[in-house]
Amino acid sequence: MPFVKVVKNKAYFKRFQVKYRRRREGKTDYHARRQMVLQDKTKFGSPKYRLVVRITNKDIIAQIVQAKIVGDEVLMAAYAHELPAFGIEHGLTNYAAAYATGLLLARRTLAKLGIADDFQGAKEADGSYSAVRTKKDDQGDDEERYPFKAILDVGLARTTTGARVFGVLKGAVDGGISVPHRPNRFPGYNKEKSSLDAKVHRDRIFGKHVAAYLKEVKEEASSNPDEKCVQFSKYMAAKIAPESIEGMYKKAHAAIRADPTKSLPKKAKKEGVEHKKYKTQKMSGAEKKAAAKAKVAAIRERLCK
Repeated sequence: MPFVKVVKNKAYFKRFQVKYRRRREGKTDYHARRQMVLQDKTKFGSPKYRLVVRITNKDIIAQIVQAKIVGDEVLMAAYAHELPAFGIEHGLTNYAAAYATGLLLARRTLAKLGIADDFQGAKEADGSYSAVRTKKDDQGDDEERYPFKAILDVGLARTTTGARVFGVLKGAVDGGISVPHRPNRFPGYNKEKSSLDAKVHRDRIFGKHVAAYLKEVKEEASSNPDEKCVQFSKYMAAKIAPESIEGMYKKAHAAIRADPTKSLPKKAKKEGVEHKKYKTQKMSGAEKKAAAKAKVAAIRERLCK
């Protein structure tokens, strides 16, 4: 292709249109968002929900979101920092915590919609792939009942095999929400054999990879007592044994299903020192007139002397 000089004259700048703000900030993939938000003409007026998953350094955010003209509206949300209320005190950003957060979101959403009893999801987290029903669900007594459906929205996260966003997806599906997906990106999926090793996936859900590493770190710490142990310091301070981690997650899953609305008690706000206020108070009209008269009287008194 021959070299063509780029001409940016007055006409170019007059017709130039800037990208959306969140595109300029690198926060939103509008090509992906457009596909997730657009609704079929045959379903005019019916809401289209997204399972939004965002992972930060210290937290996992899972939300059920509906797009509206005025902006996105959140139907229900669950956060990993809420998991201590269910017995998961540490490791709030690993795959097991992601699964628990997705399960918590699913149970909360269905409870809010009043269909939690009709759609129980997977009774046991075995890591296997369960095909999403696209037609009527046969779990409920009402044969005309459809499962609550949401589309996975991972934002700008890389969808690699074993990514934690798919842990939230699996938790939501096992919790009773219908999310269209395939097992290709779950931990334990073999691309060559085109099959999923459910045992590998189950081990991730119950934090066995964490337990194995914790055991290894503990052995190294016992062999080198002089060296400071950086990894799993909170686990060791809480005296959590590697063998008890799987049971901890099992109890948390049961607690989430028993009462998904449970939350941590609010901390009492610390009474701080009252700061000095340097901003002068505004005066009313009568006060301003009185102050002006006082100034005039003071000036007259000074001049008379």
